[in-house]
Amino acid sequence: MADNNSSAKNVSDYFGCNVFSDKVMRERLPKDVYKSVQRTKKLGTAIDKNIADVVANAMKDWAIERGATHYAHWFQPLTGVSAEKHDAFINPTSNGEVILEFSGKELVKGEADASSFPSGGLRSTFEARGYTAWDPTSSAFVKDNSLYIPTAFCSYTGEVLDKKTPLLRSMEVVSEQALRILRLFGNTTATRVTTTVGPEQEYFLIDKKYFDAREDLVITGRTLFGAKPPKGQELEDHYYGNIKQRVSDYMKDLDEELWKLGIYAKTKHNEVAPSQHELAPIFTTSNIAADHNQLTMEIMKKTAIKHGLYCLLHEKPFAGVNGSGKHNNWSMSSNDGQNLLDPGDTPQNNLQFLTFLCAIIKGVHEYAPLLRLSAASAGNDHRLGANEAPPAVVSVFIGSDLEAVLNALEAGKKYTTVADQEFEIGVDALPNFPKDTTDRNRTSPFAFTGNKFEFRMLGSSDSISCANTILNTIVAEELCEFADALEGKENFEGELKKLLVKTIREHKDVIFNGNGYSDEWINEAVNVRHLPNLVSTVDCLPDYVKPYSIQLFEKFKVYSAAELHSRTEALLENYSKVINIEALTMLEMVKKNIIPACLTYTKDICDTGASKQAIGITPVLEKELAEKLSSLTADIYKETKILEEKVIAAQGKEDGLEAARYYRDEVFSQMQTLRAIVDETETNVSEDRWPLTSYSKLLFSVE
Repeated sequence: MADNNSSAKNVSDYFGCNVFSDKVMRERLPKDVYKSVQRTKKLGTAIDKNIADVVANAMKDWAIERGATHYAHWFQPLTGVSAEKHDAFINPTSNGEVILEFSGKELVKGEADASSFPSGGLRSTFEARGYTAWDPTSSAFVKDNSLYIPTAFCSYTGEVLDKKTPLLRSMEVVSEQALRILRLFGNTTATRVTTTVGPEQEYFLIDKKYFDAREDLVITGRTLFGAKPPKGQELEDHYYGNIKQRVSDYMKDLDEELWKLGIYAKTKHNEVAPSQHELAPIFTTSNIAADHNQLTMEIMKKTAIKHGLYCLLHEKPFAGVNGSGKHNNWSMSSNDGQNLLDPGDTPQNNLQFLTFLCAIIKGVHEYAPLLRLSAASAGNDHRLGANEAPPAVVSVFIGSDLEAVLNALEAGKKYTTVADQEFEIGVDALPNFPKDTTDRNRTSPFAFTGNKFEFRMLGSSDSISCANTILNTIVAEELCEFADALEGKENFEGELKKLLVKTIREHKDVIFNGNGYSDEWINEAVNVRHLPNLVSTVDCLPDYVKPYSIQLFEKFKVYSAAELHSRTEALLENYSKVINIEALTMLEMVKKNIIPACLTYTKDICDTGASKQAIGITPVLEKELAEKLSSLTADIYKETKILEEKVIAAQGKEDGLEAARYYRDEVFSQMQTLRAIVDETETNVSEDRWPLTSYSKLLFSVE
């Protein structure tokens, strides 16, 4: 077996060592088989079934050399996390021994129980058969002594049950429509346009022993109670600060594990909140980026445990400090080497760039609710609109220079700019450097950042597949409309400029370069520009099955109407279940831990007061503390009973939107009321008597 020890090697020596990569295939596959696989990966053509046995045998031999004993079809169901079923390579022989085999049939198709995964009503319990199908565009890899084969997942009757298949479909349709636009500009060399993604991943690291001591963290991934510590992120000293040794050791190991799997982990730093950090990869093709991000989240958690830490990926694990997001950096590139979102030095003269830019702006304006729902979850509802997360109103930031270009184009005027601007630092020893044409806007949900767009709404635990499926499909629709309007026109440039002017005029309301956190902006966005403000998951999910959405996705065969309905039901059901689990956890913690602790501490205070009274000292302090704690404990008990009643009432609501609305409006609202009283009580109880680990220990204990 090959040496897996990376500690004494250069990164380039072991990068991708556990991946059945292009290099490995070139070495192990016959030339014609290798070329066939490459055609599939680069052009999206169907895999030749005749070569499957050859590829499977080469995969098996390579994987066994890497220590693998099993293979697993690895897929991404609607749970939002990955799934896998492992089978050994062994097959019995007639003499009672075994041989190691792996056939093309086993590579191409697997079977999984489809009834036990979320399907939104597409599958009943008795309709159990589901299939996994090899995705040859994403490389197989070895992990934990198994060969992992990236696959799509569908039901016996053909309905899509995963997040990868729609993403692959959307990548095909945006490529087709983008090529139509490129042909209009005279490009005959490009044969495929690829959307690329670089998802920045935020996360918290806390000491594992404190994680284990908090029932709410163990069960729900976030703290349901917790008084604000004396210090949070107010001093802004953690952001980009010196990385503590224990965290640095974790990050080093994490990088190595990711690099072995060919994941382009590039940047690491401390984030804004105490104990919060970020990892950012280099861009790669959307479906591979989705696979890599799922692996990244899994390996983050596993590696943390090795260091006595726990990695929290919940969007809001701690109240009052920054939540964690996943910034989805998205771009488009052709296979002849063009970044289609690169404005160049003179964007005002780059009509091809302006065409793609205007198509995206139009798409965001027309389909904002779909982008919003792509980031919808119970966890992310805590985060959007504050603490470095964008508001729920979807707008586009393009920067003052590009906005001026569009304004000039709309007005029919010539745009001029100062070429080669330099940023003057004002210190002679320090060099001046070129100034970027756009600032960064941390409050914008959809921001242009030079040669890409950064969709900042996604939550840290989200799969990136849904957001990129929707984004790709939206852009495909707008490019299709542009191509339909322009193909066959004699005066192409003149007609294009008319189309761009019309697009700018009708859709510039979605462009906003200011402070997305301000109340003035929300008021203007909703009441003047008439942009949707879908503040919660329950508000936005119904848009999935509105006629405009069904028409869009069915037009390009990305989703069927049935698949859209199923996803909506699955997401609503998940939302209700998450709130229900959190409410039940709160009830258990209050009844079994918090109220008993309050009663015990109050008794101790009363006993101390009685002892003072016995020796003639008036127990003024003890009386006041006991009365305050008794009152708070009574309030906790009262609000707990109300929450319990609301949870019971929620069980009687019809599944779907009605239940989700009740959980949001009644159950979650009551949870907030109960939490406020418990958190106030925490500040009045001795630390050694309070049953929950404090925020101070959770956030500041890792050295």
